[in-house]
Amino acid sequence: MKLEVFEMERFQSIWENRVAHNLSESGVHPMSLRELLDPGERETIFDRRFVYVQTNGSLALRQSIAALYPGATAENIVVGNGTAEANYIAIWRLIEPGDEVVMMLPNYMQIWGVARGQGATVVPWRLREERGWEADVDELAALVTPRTKLIAVCNPNNPTGSILSEAAMKRIVAVAEKAGAWILADEVYRGAELDGNESRSFWGLSDRVLVACGLSKAYGLPGLRIGWVAGPAPMIEDLWARKDYLSIAPSSLSDHLAQVALRPEVRPKILSRTRGIVNANLPVLMEWMNHHTPGFRLVPPRAGAIAYPRYSWPINSTLLMERLRDEESLLVVPGDQFGMDGFLRIGLGNEPHELKASLTRMDMVIASLGPAPSHPSK
Repeated sequence: MKLEVFEMERFQSIWENRVAHNLSESGVHPMSLRELLDPGERETIFDRRFVYVQTNGSLALRQSIAALYPGATAENIVVGNGTAEANYIAIWRLIEPGDEVVMMLPNYMQIWGVARGQGATVVPWRLREERGWEADVDELAALVTPRTKLIAVCNPNNPTGSILSEAAMKRIVAVAEKAGAWILADEVYRGAELDGNESRSFWGLSDRVLVACGLSKAYGLPGLRIGWVAGPAPMIEDLWARKDYLSIAPSSLSDHLAQVALRPEVRPKILSRTRGIVNANLPVLMEWMNHHTPGFRLVPPRAGAIAYPRYSWPINSTLLMERLRDEESLLVVPGDQFGMDGFLRIGLGNEPHELKASLTRMDMVIASLGPAPSHPSK
């Protein structure tokens, strides 16, 4: 297995703690232990021992996760160290050399790299800005072949913030079932919808669906490194067997804190915090972009903590990112890392004063680019 460098993760890992202003993050300002725990629980946390938990996650945590998926039990859940491990064990189980994976793009590019490393051909299924990032399921149907083993989707989408309609989801399932393919649905932004209406999960739409999710994005708890896969019990058993070869068990402290975060009385408060941060920051970004008309064009995100505007200046997105980083100590994600030059992914999860300070820094480089040309017609 020969893996290509995961460009975005390597880039962020190197630079995100070196810059003064970081807009490359795709989640919200992380919660603290003090925010997560009630006062009475803060003291008892010191008495917890760092034991091994069951390698697929404790029964209590898997039951808490299963409660998010109607009809699921603990046997339908395997806990991983982050959604990244959840995705990895799913690809490891499903994909063999010579298979095809049809993958929604743009997308978090982990699945792209892992599937190609396993010898699969990855076929892009593109969301298009001119359609408001709405999925074209007819195009998906034309891309799927008898060799298609997996259709990989991200809903709500990273980086566009778009959300599939329930009708589109059911059509995607029908395309997969006709081909005998599995669906791997990355739902890590589910719960971070700006209007507060939690989007439909792919869970329950087919017996050949795996849902990957976790606490890093919508929950603002990336440092817990807790993710999971929900799926049919026999398949989950297979994924558990693979996890035993990787990270063994999740952290016992993270397992416990994840149970706290998923309590019925706690989870809504966490998601409300996330929506509050993003709903406060999106108008700040929109106002800033309006000052740079016609330089930026944005289909407003419906979910998540990121925006994905197109810019009109004739400069490569990586070169623009490097200028922002080197001249203003500001980090954003270039569209190149999604295979889409001319776009920037801008994080909306910071505290509002930090977003404003970051945009002021961006002004300095934008001003040096000269007047913004108009965008080509859609």
